Order: sequence, then structure tokens, then C-alpha cells
Amino acid sequence: MNRLFRSTAVVSGMTMISRIMGYLRDMVLAVTFGAGPATDAFFVAFRIPNFLRRLFAEGAFNQAFVPVFAEFREKRGREALRDLLDHTAGTLMTVVTVVTLIGILAAPALIWVFAPGLGTQEAGRQDLAAAMLRITFPYLLFISLTAMAAGILNSIGRFAVPAFTPVFLNLSMIVAALWLAPMFDEPVVALAWGVFIAGALQLAFQIPFLWRAGLLPRPRFGRAHEGVRRIVKLMLPAILGTSVVQINLLVDTLIASFLVAGSISWLYFGDRFVELPLALFGIAIGTVILPRLARQYNLADPAAFGRTLDWALRLAMLVALPSMVGLVVLAVPILATLIQYQAFTQFDTYMTAMALAAYALGLPGFILIKVLAPGFFARQDTKTPVKIAIIAMLWNMVLNGAFVLPWYLSGTPGAHAGLALATSASAYINAGLLYRGLIREGIYQPGPGLRSLRLGLPLGLAAMIGVLIWLSPEFGQWTEWPVDTRLLALTGLILAGTATLAATLWLTGVRPHHLLLREGTDQ
Repeated sequence: MNRLFRSTAVVSGMTMISRIMGYLRDMVLAVTFGAGPATDAFFVAFRIPNFLRRLFAEGAFNQAFVPVFAEFREKRGREALRDLLDHTAGTLMTVVTVVTLIGILAAPALIWVFAPGLGTQEAGRQDLAAAMLRITFPYLLFISLTAMAAGILNSIGRFAVPAFTPVFLNLSMIVAALWLAPMFDEPVVALAWGVFIAGALQLAFQIPFLWRAGLLPRPRFGRAHEGVRRIVKLMLPAILGTSVVQINLLVDTLIASFLVAGSISWLYFGDRFVELPLALFGIAIGTVILPRLARQYNLADPAAFGRTLDWALRLAMLVALPSMVGLVVLAVPILATLIQYQAFTQFDTYMTAMALAAYALGLPGFILIKVLAPGFFARQDTKTPVKIAIIAMLWNMVLNGAFVLPWYLSGTPGAHAGLALATSASAYINAGLLYRGLIREGIYQPGPGLRSLRLGLPLGLAAMIGVLIWLSPEFGQWTEWPVDTRLLALTGLILAGTATLAATLWLTGVRPHHLLLREGTDQ
């Protein structure tokens, strides 16, 4: 097993632990609070700092920071690297602190801008969301510094700690839901405090590892620092590019706030189940290959650069397409087994399943974006992905109107699924344009490893779909069975689908070595 595959396995393994805890967290939230006006208000209050987190944290910041870090590490020496870290940390802390204070003061206005429909369904929802936003906003400061720490650790090959860190968010929110919630007049407010506490815990967890590596920053403000200026210059287009995806989510939230109460929650839970394979493989692969691609670019090794991208695409497609099939076909069984209890009703399951299936259809597109974009970022080209992302964002807005408006006007439940479907369609537009850009610029050419999957994977997917449909009980049965029967049946279906896919791939000549990066000396 080569280093690249092993690093991805480490990130995926740690992420798996985090995502399992995330499922447990969402199960607790669904069972305890259900899907309704109060949970809609919380998810809006959490989504706004999350939007900014993508800009200041693992989104635009990391895309700009990691390549500059790699260059300083390779060419400037230890002292210059530490100076870069000190000034970057100081600048980041100052900027995000100001943004956080503004967000706390302007919370009611932000809720009105991003979810104006909250007040149309039930009185007091906007005020509740604003109160929770004031509590959750400092999470932005904590998680931005955490993301910088993660970028440093990832860049020196220590992937496990950053990948495990999100576990603290899940644990904190579970404790808040089960222990803190009964202490509040409005129980859902406890979740906002859970988010606040989680941010502090995540930052505190990574500090000892930075200190042990000798890379713990001593914050100093200095935009005049050469490295900081370059990071800021790279961040500006990257912020726009990263914000495109988040703007789409906020537009979805805005539209969903005018739909039937519960729509925001159904979209949230549906998206969360798609996040597992996206994080395990798309984000994990992208995290691992970005420092590697940046190093290969700095060493002027285009052949190794292309091999790394080819390996990433090969692995991504081998996981993304089967995951898409499984989530679409088994949407209702998954939700009925994991979260349909107490406050989360059968109707909530069906509505969430519509969102889950619609999001799952776009999973290959979501994963491809995470894998292809580092091909540009590693070369310090943040402008091209931005232009592509803007095109995809405009298409998403057009498709929102095309999918949601007729559904909404018909009066048929499920208009929220149109938002998820538009998001999925725009992801394919984004990924397709990124892929075409890499080909046109001569950055990447498909290798023989990717071509080896062209026959086996479609046949395997077709066989998998057939087996899952043949073995799946009627949807109504899932809600009648006790929890142990649901778990056994769902586990059996997942194992049967996986075994069918694996057997078909083997019979068509796909072997484990196709997942390894063996070409050349870059292993």
C-alpha cells in the first residue's frame, strides 16, 4: 500500500468515526426535536456561521494557505516558515474577531436577510433564530483557527488529528440535546450552546499537536508580510469561489423558509446523509492530494502531478457512483431505520427521503468538485475554479425556479426536494467544467487506470440496483417493524448490494491494485 492510499485511508478512517458520531448526533436531534419550526430556526442560526466558516476556514483560507505553506517549507527554511505562521495566525484572528462581533450585533438583520420566510409560518421563529445566532456566531472564530491548525498538520502529513477533530462537535451537540435541553424554556437553544462549546473544544484539541511539531503560531498581525499578502491575494478569488456553494445553500434556505414548516429541517437531514460518502472520500481525497499536488508543482514534476489526479479520480468514481445508487434506492429504509422515532414522524421520513434521493443523485458531482479543484489550487490558480463556480451558481438559481415553482404552485408536498435536485444538477455543471479546464490546459490526461473502470463499473452498478430493488420490502413495512428488525434488514441490503458490486467488478477484471498509485517513482 503506497503512502498516498495510506494517508487517504487514515483520513477516511478518522472521518468515519466522526461521521458515525454525526449520524448519532442527527438521530438524537431528530428523535428529540423532530422537524418543525423550532428546528428550522436552529438550522438557520447554525448555517450562517457555517457559511462564513467555509470562507475563513477550510474553504478559501486553506486553498490559499496550503500552497504558500508548502512553498515556504520547501524553499524558505524553518525560520521563514514560523514567521509566516505567526503573521498568518494574527491576521486571521483579527479579521475573524471583527466579523464575529459584527455578526453578533447584526443577528436579527442577518436572519431577516437569509431566512425572511421564518416569520410567515409561526410567530417568534425569527426572534428565536436571532437569539441562537448570537450564541453560535463565536463558533466562527474558534473553527477558523482550528482550520488553520488543521492546514498546518495536513501539510506535514499528520492527517489523523484534523480528521478526528469534528467528533467534538458531534459529542457536544449530543450532550446539549440530552442534558442541557431540559434546562431551557426553549429546549432547542441548548443546541446553540452546544455549537459554541464545540468550537472551543476543537481548537483546544489541536494545540498540543502543533506545539509538539514545533509549529504552534505566536499570533502577530502583519498584512505587510509577504506570505500573508500572497495568501490574501489567493484568498480573494477563492472566497468568491467557495462562497458560491454556500450562497447556493443560503438561497435554498431562503426559499425553503417560505415553504411548509419543516422544509429546512428535511433538507438538512437529507443533506447530512449525503455528507458521509462526500466527507469520507471526496473531502478526504481532496485533503490528501492538495499538499501533494502543491509539492509536485513546486518541484516541476507534471507527470507525477497528472498521476496523482488520475489516481484520485479513479478512487472517487469507484466510491461515488455506488454510494449514489445505495442512497437513492435505500433512502426510505435508511431514514426509517436511523431516525424515525418519537418526534420524527413517518411523514418526516418520506419528506426527508425525497431530499436525500435528490441530493444523492448529485453525489458524484459533489465528490468530483472536491477532487478536481485541487488541480487548480495547487498551481495557485484560484481564478479558474471561481469563474466555473459562478456559472454553476447561476445555473442553480435558474434550476431552483424551474424545479421548485411549478411544484410549489401545484400544492403537492415535496417542493423542497426541487431545491436539492437543482443543487445536484449544478454540481455536475461545476465538475464538468473543471474537468474540461484541466484537459484543455494540458494539466491532466486520463490514464489507463481510469479507463479500466469503464466496463466493470456500469455493469456493477446495474447489478447492484437490480439486487437492491428485488430484495427491498415495501416502504410501509419499514415503519411497522421494531428497530432491531429494521437494522438487520438494512444491514442485509447494504451487504447484498456491496457484494454484488464487488463480484461484478471482479468478474470484469477490476482488481485492488487499480486503486494504488504505482506508476513512476512518485509513490
